[in-house]
Amino acid sequence: MKKISDRLYVGPQLTAHDISRAKSQGFAAIMNNRPDGEEPGQPSAAENRSVAEGELLAYTHIPVTAGEISEGQVRAFQQALSRAAGPVLAHCKTGTRSAVLHAIGEVLDGRMEKNEVIPFGQSVGLDLSGAVKWLDANGR
Repeated sequence: MKKISDRLYVGPQLTAHDISRAKSQGFAAIMNNRPDGEEPGQPSAAENRSVAEGELLAYTHIPVTAGEISEGQVRAFQQALSRAAGPVLAHCKTGTRSAVLHAIGEVLDGRMEKNEVIPFGQSVGLDLSGAVKWLDANGR
């Protein structure tokens, strides 16, 4: 798990145990950025939603395929983060896609410059070059 901000942490695929533990660690919400069926044996969004809701955690599923991010997905990510009643644990396969969604939104909203994305990613141990590629491809 990597701390992106006081309100956002990202990590790899969560299991039911991880979600239960997230509640005891002070998280208020889980955000799943992984499409169902991306890999054999991964828990489905419905399964993890059930566990999260059983722990009284908000749960949002915004499935993102690497290299196919839309601005709508970025805005949905931001909206879920802003609606959460506390820290959010966002996940995908490794945590990178979740962090890319965040970085794109930060640049679009002027809280981060595009040239700050790669160094920020390096500071938290993630390759955020996908965010820069998206920003370049979308004229940002």
